[in-house]
Amino acid sequence: MTDPTSKGDRQPRIDSKLLEILVCPVTKSSLDYDHDAQELISRAAGLAYPIRDGIPIMLPEEARKLDDAGGTAGG
Repeated sequence: MTDPTSKGDRQPRIDSKLLEILVCPVTKSSLDYDHDAQELISRAAGLAYPIRDGIPIMLPEEARKLDDAGGTAGG
């Protein structure tokens, strides 16, 4: 089994197979993975779902709203 973290990187990486099957629970659209922010981004819904301890939290009430430009809010 491979190590889920790369050298010098403390944030776990999400398995690529998992990313292929996960969709936004609101729109059923695909998600973009933001490794630095540890979020799954639904541009269609304008939401960013957090990843905590390597586990995507796919609950709309836990998601952060994106800014109007469709990027991440707060830098």
